[in-house]
Amino acid sequence: MLNFLNGTATAMITPFTRDGINFDAFGKMIDFQIQNGTDALVILGTTGEPVTMTEQEKEAIMRFSVEKVAKRALLIFGSGCNNTANAVEASRKAEAFGADGLLAVTPYYNKCTQNGLYEYYRALSDAVHIPIICYNVPPRTGVNILPATMERIASLEHIAGIKEACGNMEQICETARRIRGKCDLYSGDDNLNLPILAIGGTALISVASNILPKETKMLYNYMREGNLSAANEIQDRMLPVIDQLFSEVNPIPAKAAAQMIGFDAGEPRAPLTPLEPAHAENLRAALRNFGLNV
Repeated sequence: MLNFLNGTATAMITPFTRDGINFDAFGKMIDFQIQNGTDALVILGTTGEPVTMTEQEKEAIMRFSVEKVAKRALLIFGSGCNNTANAVEASRKAEAFGADGLLAVTPYYNKCTQNGLYEYYRALSDAVHIPIICYNVPPRTGVNILPATMERIASLEHIAGIKEACGNMEQICETARRIRGKCDLYSGDDNLNLPILAIGGTALISVASNILPKETKMLYNYMREGNLSAANEIQDRMLPVIDQLFSEVNPIPAKAAAQMIGFDAGEPRAPLTPLEPAHAENLRAALRNFGLNV
């Protein structure tokens, strides 16, 4: 499946209070994204901390998102799990709630084989009627979708593409070669946005765009226009911020940065902890140097 997602997609943080989700703050974040040109919102991805949310909270945020976005952007809900049956159930539920597409991370912890990965995505593809984005992030999951495996997965009916966050450009280039014309490649690493677009990536699924949605979209547009000089210039400006957004495990710094620029982002849920003071100081300095009022 080709051309489901083009442009920029923000892997949204979830603002929490002590009692649950701060929907007022989340609604403001959604509006901020859409007003600044973001094409799609990824809800309940890694950055949204779904593993610490109850099923009731997940359902509530899906309902809220569908109503709030009101077709102004694509809505992609995270549905991956290390239990295939649970991932199938979550995918069907997300489709029923109104998702335009799904983001399905590889099964984590179990460390299945490459054939197990194919069977996992085959089960998801058979279960729904909307596009599925495979999410490859081996530093978190311990499982790596190898290029030959992704070529097999790309043949499945509802597979729209792969969000690549393996960090290995040699592997990503080989994956791009094998899936070209079958499904799409998306950047899942902000520091690799430019080179992934250069080898044919069609979209950026970004953490940094929680804070810099306008600039992330500008980078994408410059690359689509073939203006490599301007794309390099804006990527060079963004990289110090991106570095600080990953000074601790995502989304700890992203939530701190959102708080710094004026959103009631709250703190991450345990076992994640608030950003350490030294890292917070460096993050604030990077945002200021970028030109943000923090």
